Amino acid sequence: MKKIGFIGLGTMGKPMARNLMKAGYELTVHNRSRESVDELAAEGARTAKSPAELASASDVVITMLPDSPDVELVVLGENGILSGVKPGMVIVDMSTISPQVAQKIAEKASEVGVEFLDAPVSGGETGAINATLSIMVGGNETAYKQVLPVLQALGKTINYMGLSGSGQTTKLCNQVICVLNILAVSEAMTLGKKAGLDMDKLLQVVSSGAAASWMLSNLGPKMIERDWRPGFKVDLQQKDLRLVEEFAQSLYTPLPGATLVRQLFRAVQAEGRGSDGTQALVTAIEKLAGMRVK
Repeated sequence: MKKIGFIGLGTMGKPMARNLMKAGYELTVHNRSRESVDELAAEGARTAKSPAELASASDVVITMLPDSPDVELVVLGENGILSGVKPGMVIVDMSTISPQVAQKIAEKASEVGVEFLDAPVSGGETGAINATLSIMVGGNETAYKQVLPVLQALGKTINYMGLSGSGQTTKLCNQVICVLNILAVSEAMTLGKKAGLDMDKLLQVVSSGAAASWMLSNLGPKMIERDWRPGFKVDLQQKDLRLVEEFAQSLYTPLPGATLVRQLFRAVQAEGRGSDGTQALVTAIEKLAGMRVK
């Protein structure tokens, strides 16, 4: 499978597409806005005018899109991917979407002899650029093994999780852990500052003990430096938390911590900061405490 089609050239998608070209794959790209398409075309990618045209030129089609309706439209819609596929192809959706929607699309794809894998990622923009993403895959295991070399050009940790929807379910569990960790870092940094501790020294000490985490090491310094540049935007995190809430509701599973964090992120959005990185959660805690971590 050497011919790859890639749809969705945003913050994550564009560097992922570049890594596929670096790995020697023949790449065809399509995107809603033209700028990223032209940029990758200048670097050697082919272009397609529609998802159907892209699919007809590909062995594997990868999508990296914002939300469930976007993936449904691109795969199932008029001139969508399924309009241009041939039996034996594999579609790999690396977006974060509803597990139920992933299962629905997989069923539709199977009707035309095509496999659909849900393969969301974790690792943010840095992981996308450095090809160190964690990829969690649901769907047909034989199809997974077929496309594994392609995924290895994009990520460092790749795990098959089970049948359709399992990848997305794993990603939603990942997001619950992430957001509660961001809240923990925000609260600890606020408490330390309020008590008069040296922020840099506090970060250094707690990062070397049992409280160490990716969020602490990567977002803690940004909170101190007031660096709100997004590795992952608040708005996208809120989309993921909406998916978490909807999925948990379908399973009658209470998630009080995740629900609280969603409300705190909403306070950040209310100030027009939805495009900031998720480290901006600390500003909601700061307001409650009447001070700033800086």
